[in-house]
Amino acid sequence: MHQELHPADSGFATAADGTRIFWTAVGQGGPALVCCDGIGCDGFAWKYLVRDFAARHRIIRWHYRGHGRSGIPEDRSKVGFDDTSADLQAVLKAAGVSQAVFLGHSMGVQVALEYHRRHPEQALGLVLICGSHGLPLDTFHDSKALKILLPSMIAAADKYPQAMGLIWRLVSGGELAYQFATHLEVNGRLVHREDFAPYFAHLASMDPRLFLGMLRHASEHTAYDHLPAVDVPTLIVAGTEDTFTPFWLSEEMHDRIRGSELLTVPGGTHVAPIEQPELIALRLEKFLARIPSQRKRPGLRTA
Repeated sequence: MHQELHPADSGFATAADGTRIFWTAVGQGGPALVCCDGIGCDGFAWKYLVRDFAARHRIIRWHYRGHGRSGIPEDRSKVGFDDTSADLQAVLKAAGVSQAVFLGHSMGVQVALEYHRRHPEQALGLVLICGSHGLPLDTFHDSKALKILLPSMIAAADKYPQAMGLIWRLVSGGELAYQFATHLEVNGRLVHREDFAPYFAHLASMDPRLFLGMLRHASEHTAYDHLPAVDVPTLIVAGTEDTFTPFWLSEEMHDRIRGSELLTVPGGTHVAPIEQPELIALRLEKFLARIPSQRKRPGLRTA
């Protein structure tokens, strides 16, 4: 599956509020794959997906507002799911994509599910990886501790933005953060530094006020009620050792989405796509083989 990639194209979509949203596409073929990141991420989770599937699929990646190469909104409170869904719609229009398989990792699972709720005619399928259907801080480490602390963290960032920015860069971008994560949160025996370290570098570059604001919106959002309405092929990928979005959440999604498939990644954590990419690629290849490049529906709208 290790084939030469096709040239990429990229650009900026303009959001309704004028924020520039970066996107890039690589590969060719169909169905198109649209990747939705976790919060604080700028694409590290999709490294092996591009390697393994760009020879047969067009893969679109994009950066949330305030992430990566995308702009920061003038109104920093505009980082909710209304904004994210509208940004994704603008990206699809800019990339010339009318229908696609939507892949979500971490918070990207919520993004993919919410986008399906709003634009079901554009979804050919869903791939929900190491994520929750909603209210993720209620189940983070199977505890509500982070949810309880979040308002204080937001207040501190608003009151002392410079000090909080310095602390943020020191804590999230240093070697200590990497060592902590690889010893306590992810499988350090499977993950490679060159695959995981970019996450910390990007996180450290973010405005903590924007990150925490987006985290608050994610913590209040749920697509639980929408799960029975998901009417496209759905593959759920879950790591048995995921402490961020525990395995039972994926089982719950599997139970509520009719006809969905569940891939269990033994020993996998929240970054299973870079820990065990071969296992996921084999299962994803089988899943994608039965999805048409286009699906006709009454009243089909384009992106």
